[in-house]
Amino acid sequence: MPDHRMLVVAHRAGNTVAGLRSALASGADLVEADVHLYRGALEMRHSRTLGPHLYWDRASGVTRRRDVVVPELDEILAVAGGDPRLLLDLKGRSRTVAARVAETLRTRRPGVPVAVCTKVWPMLDAFAGDANVRRILSVANSPQLARLRTRLRRERVDGVSIRLRLLTAPVVAELLRATDLVLAWSVDTEAAHARAERLGVTGVVTKKA
Repeated sequence: MPDHRMLVVAHRAGNTVAGLRSALASGADLVEADVHLYRGALEMRHSRTLGPHLYWDRASGVTRRRDVVVPELDEILAVAGGDPRLLLDLKGRSRTVAARVAETLRTRRPGVPVAVCTKVWPMLDAFAGDANVRRILSVANSPQLARLRTRLRRERVDGVSIRLRLLTAPVVAELLRATDLVLAWSVDTEAAHARAERLGVTGVVTKKA
């Protein structure tokens, strides 16, 4: 068994003020928060919009917007203060969300360390030159993993976050030659945690933080 301690990323905990406070108090290494740009607002939620009045999430199903309290990024940043453990997961495909998040971080928390990840890798260009931002490339499927492996043969990156079922020990070893941060998601059972340990990842994204 590997003798390293894996980092713990509190999955989606930063999408509510209470969840953020609890995850920070529990000692999580990073607290993930999902950022959507909707009608000019940077909303912290995992749910997708279904028109102007509804949200949808696989876990909770359809909910009405008026019944759900959704904080905005400014509020989450205010609660986090100078704590460097935020991991902002940029949602959607428009690069505008990345530009808005980058502008907000520079204004609200200049110089404070923060991690940012996305499956739409060009979004990370919005943070180029921001030394306090750790840019993490997220991978959800096999074709994207193949593209990542090709890219990492040419350059080093700040970090990667990859669906657990896509990983093997040789792939993890290959990734670690190009980055010191390999996160596996989602790791919510003892079996999944044991597998992540065997693979040699450096951290897990889990709801059990």
